[in-house]
Amino acid sequence: MTQSDQVKIKTTKDSAANSLWNDSYIRLKKNRLAIYSFYFICLIILTGILAPLIAPYSFETTHMDDAFKSPGMPYLFGTDGLGRDMLSRLIYGARLSMAVGVITAILSLLFGAIYGGISGWIGGATDGVMMRIVDILYSIPSLVLLILVKVIFDSFHFFENPELRSLVGMLLALSLVGWVTLARVVRGQVLQVKQLTYIEAAQSLGIKGPRILLRHIFPNILGPIIVLLTFQIPSNILAESFLSFIGLGLKPPYSSWGVLASDGWRYMRSYPYLIFFPSLILFLTMLAFNLFGDGLRDAFDPKMKK
Repeated sequence: MTQSDQVKIKTTKDSAANSLWNDSYIRLKKNRLAIYSFYFICLIILTGILAPLIAPYSFETTHMDDAFKSPGMPYLFGTDGLGRDMLSRLIYGARLSMAVGVITAILSLLFGAIYGGISGWIGGATDGVMMRIVDILYSIPSLVLLILVKVIFDSFHFFENPELRSLVGMLLALSLVGWVTLARVVRGQVLQVKQLTYIEAAQSLGIKGPRILLRHIFPNILGPIIVLLTFQIPSNILAESFLSFIGLGLKPPYSSWGVLASDGWRYMRSYPYLIFFPSLILFLTMLAFNLFGDGLRDAFDPKMKK
């Protein structure tokens, strides 16, 4: 293959990739619901980052004389049984819940991309064995597997601090459970892309498999991966909230939305606002992520191109 042929193949590949990203961006901008959802997600993330600056009180500061204050002034969202400001705890909860969701989704993506990429690229018997392992894990209900991993980790007492142990155990459990779906998607995408002409040309030039995966395949399957990641983040946030709600997740003084909802559940009849506000912000965040994920999926879908 001549040098001009190599340049032509590279140029064709780059122009096709650029065209895909440009067209996807244009279609995404036309979806106003997805754009508004993206703005809301950015607002929640920014709120968590700037929590110490914008929260009116510390999330753990108690005012026993103001316990169970109804929403109003000076506590806009009321106070809990220890007189802690609910608005401040929700703001700090955004930091923890979003951090857990994003970190675990990225860890799942890294492991799932490596596993699925290797399986799809090598193929043959190796692919068969690796995918059977994934099928076994996929057949187990994710909630059961999540609780199992969390309980096993907590039983070993790797950390003396129970609060830190609950946080690390949550991150580990969500990361280990979430990679299975990502691995299957990445493997399927790799199987499709590796049949394309420019991949065959790279192989004919003697480029090794790992380099082809990193420089030629993964950059061209980022679209479906990003879409899946936007659905994985709210799934992890919801899983953390559920485990915290039933007492298997994060432990106080951590102030995630799940912890707040669990605390509010005990006083739901007498002080319904304690569970209403955490549930509402959790619902709106889940809705925003799903609407934005739907927008990304439609934007990256070639069938949507007019």
